[in-house]
Amino acid sequence: MISTALTDLWSGFGVALEPHNLMYCFLGVLVGNLVGVLPGMGPVATISILLPLTFGMHPVPAILMLSGVYYGSQYGGAICSILLNLPCHPPHAVTCLDGFPLTKQGKGGTALGITVIAAFVGASWGITEMIFLAPFLVKMALEFGPTEVCSLMLVGLIAGSTLAKGSPLKGIAMTVFGLLLGIVGSDIETGQPRFTFGITELFDGIEIVALALGMFGIAEFMNSINNTEAVDMKYANVGISDMFPSAADLKKSFPPMIRGTILGSLCALIPGTGPTIASFVSYATEKKISKTPERFGHGAIEGVACPEASTHSSVQGDFIPTMSLGIPGDTVMALLLGALIIHGIVPGPQLISQHADIFWGLIASFWIGNILLVILNVPMIGLWVKLLSIPYRYLYPSAMFFVCIGVYAAGNDMFQVGETLVIGVVGYILLRLDFHPAPILLGFVLGPRFEENFRRSLLISRGDLMTFIERPISAFFLFICVVLIGAQIYVWLRPKAAKDEKPIEAQIPATSYSGLAE
Repeated sequence: MISTALTDLWSGFGVALEPHNLMYCFLGVLVGNLVGVLPGMGPVATISILLPLTFGMHPVPAILMLSGVYYGSQYGGAICSILLNLPCHPPHAVTCLDGFPLTKQGKGGTALGITVIAAFVGASWGITEMIFLAPFLVKMALEFGPTEVCSLMLVGLIAGSTLAKGSPLKGIAMTVFGLLLGIVGSDIETGQPRFTFGITELFDGIEIVALALGMFGIAEFMNSINNTEAVDMKYANVGISDMFPSAADLKKSFPPMIRGTILGSLCALIPGTGPTIASFVSYATEKKISKTPERFGHGAIEGVACPEASTHSSVQGDFIPTMSLGIPGDTVMALLLGALIIHGIVPGPQLISQHADIFWGLIASFWIGNILLVILNVPMIGLWVKLLSIPYRYLYPSAMFFVCIGVYAAGNDMFQVGETLVIGVVGYILLRLDFHPAPILLGFVLGPRFEENFRRSLLISRGDLMTFIERPISAFFLFICVVLIGAQIYVWLRPKAAKDEKPIEAQIPATSYSGLAE
């Protein structure tokens, strides 16, 4: 099995190193690094904007570019957290706790250097995990029938809604809302229109481009339109020579890197967790096992190395359930899943055998892209730092321009522009009411496939719902669903014991950027 995987990986490098694929991989990681640095932008909004541009492309370069935006943005996101104490993107919020104190001590360059090393170590582990674990999962998943697939998707839906930030009840409500949006259009069995209200343009369903750009483009920008904060560049003067850590710093950082990498990879295997939860879990664990926990929050280099390694390990690991099982781990994975479906490719157990060029080319591009990101970050650190000084008010016109162009280009239809605007207004209202829209996209993408497999299961069992319990694998997945719901109820009901120290979330600096671009 190992030799087969290595042979397939070698063929994947042949795909990824084709000139046009390599160009799009480089473009993706470059754009990803750029939006990672810029406050207020992020992979969700950026991929939503770029999605219509991929319609005329071959699926391989399209997925390579969109994936590059995702993991490339994680490299740039740490720069704001360490140098400016701005948690622009949620996975890097915990990095502020020790990253900015290190910057004030004159060791911001060292923190950035450790971040690059930790990112590469974590990503390398996540890629290796995908090489050997994904084919194994596929081999198991080929034994699944519609009953098992339906139960597995239910795990993804519940995990994605209950583990998302904020109230679990609100998360479930948003997932159900996404499921309802996903069944708008013609019924796949009977052809009858559902929830279209007589609007013929909705007979084909709501476009994923309109939903993504509305919820994560227009709504997010409307939510932060009053942001006029000036960025303090007092500590942002960092050069290439400052980024080389000492032997002592490397010695302190290496064990936390390994622990964070392992924790991040484990979190990635649980649908719905994502890099944000992985970074918080790894930081809390590292502080707990440290012999000197009092150093954390005051410039401990381990407090930067551990969560950053965990973030990148989780980001790469998120592709495992998405590509091998068709279950997106987070919002960005749901978008990439939608991009594949738009190109006529159904992610899941058949992806490796039917579209080996996409699967193994994507894995090979991860290695290439992460090496490119290391090369881009070290010599170009001065340029990335200067980009931090761009006022956020100048980002609005350019971002909204690309949103409008993107949604119109998707179908040359003004109805979709209006559809995006309506969705954006609804998304803004939800954000103001503290309903985060991320689970909506998860429910929207998985909803039609969940319904299809549910109906197939009932047809096979002649309407007997007990089939979901009688089949062992399905019963196991349903047991996981019960455990997830029970855990959330337990956390909600248990009395909150008084703690001597503030929770990690309370120590993170409040900023209008922290909720953007999850």
